[in-house]
Amino acid sequence: MQTVRTAPLTRPLMHRLGLDGRLVFMVAAIAVIWILFHLLTQGTFISARNLWNLSVQTASVGVMVSGMVLVIVMRNIDLSIGSVLGFTGMAMAVVNTRLVTADTWWGTLITLLIGLLLGALVGALQGTWIARLEVPSFIVTLGGLLIFRGGAWLLTSGQTVAPLTESFQVMGGGLNGAIGGPWSWVVGLTLMAAIGLSDLNTRRTRDRRGLPNRPLAVQALFTGGSLLLVLAFVLVMNGYPDPRTGLPRGMPVPVLIMLAVTALMMWVVRATRFGRYVFAYGGNPEAARLAGINTTQLTITVFALMGALAALAGAIQTARLNAGTNSTGTLAELSVIAAAVIGGTSLSGGTGSIPGAFLGAVLMASLINGMLLLDLSSAWQNVVQGLVLMLAVTLDVIAQRRRTR
Repeated sequence: MQTVRTAPLTRPLMHRLGLDGRLVFMVAAIAVIWILFHLLTQGTFISARNLWNLSVQTASVGVMVSGMVLVIVMRNIDLSIGSVLGFTGMAMAVVNTRLVTADTWWGTLITLLIGLLLGALVGALQGTWIARLEVPSFIVTLGGLLIFRGGAWLLTSGQTVAPLTESFQVMGGGLNGAIGGPWSWVVGLTLMAAIGLSDLNTRRTRDRRGLPNRPLAVQALFTGGSLLLVLAFVLVMNGYPDPRTGLPRGMPVPVLIMLAVTALMMWVVRATRFGRYVFAYGGNPEAARLAGINTTQLTITVFALMGALAALAGAIQTARLNAGTNSTGTLAELSVIAAAVIGGTSLSGGTGSIPGAFLGAVLMASLINGMLLLDLSSAWQNVVQGLVLMLAVTLDVIAQRRRTR
C-alpha cells in the first residue's frame, strides 16, 4: 500500500521538474558507489589520478553502449561486440605495424579507417543474416562471438603484435594521449557555452510552441549544475600531472572520442528520421512495416553502426595496450549490455536512453575500477558484474509488469 500512495506523488514532481527519474537514480547510485569505494580505499578512489584513469577505462564501453541501445531498442541483441572489438583491434595492429608503418597522423587515420570499415562490414553481414534470413540475432551474434574471436587468433597465429606507432597510441590515452591543460580549458569552456545556449534555445522553442517548461528557478539550477559538472571535470583532468613534465595532462583523447560519439548518437536519436524509425520499429515492428519503413535496411544499418563503434572501441583499447592481443575485448559485451539495461534500455524493445546508457557505462567502469583498487580477483569481479546484470534485467522486468498493469 505504501508504494501505491507514494508513486503518484513522486511522478508528478519529476514531471513538473522535467527530470527523468531513472537518470536521477543513476546519478545517485554512482555517487553512493564513489563514496563507498573512496572510504574503502582510504581516499584513493576520488583522486585526480584515479578519476583520470577511470575516465579512460570508461571510454571503450562508453563508445559502444550507444550503439547497443539502438540494437536492443529494435528488439535484437549483439553478443559479438567483444569479439569484433578484438578482431578489428588485431587487424588495426597488423596494419599499423606491417603495412602502414609511418608514424604520422595520416598513417593513424588510414589504420583507423580500415578498422572502422572492417567493423561496419562485419556488422552489416550479421545484420543482413538477421534481417533477410530472419535468424534470431541471439544465434547469429553468438556465432559471431566465436567466429571473430577465432579470427583474431588466425590473423597472427596467436602472436601478440607490438609495438604500435606513437601517433596511434594517442587514441588510447597513453603518455601523449591527452590534450594538456590549456586546450582542456578551451574544450571545457566550449562545452559550457554549448550547454547554456542549448538550454536557452530549448526553452525559447518550447515557449514558442506552447509546450510546458521547467520552472525558471529549476531550469537555472539544472543548467548551473550541468555547468559546474563540466567545470569539475576539467579541474579533475587538469589535476593529474604529466609524470615527465609535471604539467597538467588534461582531457584524455579517448574520453573526447567517447563524448563526441555520445553527443552524435544523442543527436541521431532525437533529431533524425533514422533515430525515429529505430524507436518506431522497436515499439511496433508490424506497424513500422505498414507505415512504409524499410525495416530490413534499418536492421542492417543498425548492426553496421554497432560494428563500426566496436571497431572504434577496438582502436582505443589496442592503442591503450600498445599491442594487438587475442584476449582484447573478452567479456566486453557483458559490460556494454549491462550498461545499456541499467541505463533504462528495455530488453523487450521500444525504450532506450543514450544519456542513461552513458551513465550505466560510468557505473560499470566505477565498479570494475573500485574492485581493482581493492585487489579483488577477476573471479569476484565477474561475479559482481553478473549480479549487476541480473539485477538490472530484474528491475526492467518489474518495470514492464507495472506498465502492463
